[in-house]
Amino acid sequence: MPDGSPTEWAQAGGTARALNAADRTPVRFVAQSALTGGQAYEQFIHDTGSVPTRDNLHDLFNGLCWMAFPQTKKKLNQLQASEIARAGVHETRGPVRDALTLFDENAAFLQAPEALWDALTARDWQRLFVELRPLWAEARLVLFGHALLEKLVYPRKPITAHVYRAQSAIYSIAMTASITELDTWIAADLSADWLAGKPFAPMPVLGVPGWWPDNESPSFYEDILVFRPPK
Repeated sequence: MPDGSPTEWAQAGGTARALNAADRTPVRFVAQSALTGGQAYEQFIHDTGSVPTRDNLHDLFNGLCWMAFPQTKKKLNQLQASEIARAGVHETRGPVRDALTLFDENAAFLQAPEALWDALTARDWQRLFVELRPLWAEARLVLFGHALLEKLVYPRKPITAHVYRAQSAIYSIAMTASITELDTWIAADLSADWLAGKPFAPMPVLGVPGWWPDNESPSFYEDILVFRPPK
């Protein structure tokens, strides 16, 4: 990235340049000013293979996600473009595009034994994080959403990920699988019909054992403003 103050960095277009300098850049990153004429952001990416990028943390994390999960990001973009072609661009996005945006901004992937999944989907926080705590040694949580990553730069207890509930058992992937293998698997799993049902399980990520010192105390999970009971 360019030397100097944040202002100098922004003037230099440092975010796009730094991302483009990576060895495995799956798309090109361009200045936000390239997006003109009212064209939808997702359609522009689909048509040009270029991602409009601002000089801020949000777009930096977005670029890093493109590098780490190129197949998943491309599949999300293809689904967005298909929905735009089918229904056009309106003030309300519709259930599929809403779910795609939520996934892109805030998704996480959980590989875990069924008991943890059952507790998560039931929002049984005491069972998930206290009673079944030893089972987390057999789990892996991978963060995907770039807005989620940005929020965790300044961590606070209420930050919540939307854990993707895949169509097939994600736990069937080996825990030693690489991010590249996980990327391939998630991209293949995604479909418009499945996403329309918003297949996500909200989870406060700082409740995950080992992710935050305060959660060593069971009382950490008694905060019902964060660990909300099911409706």
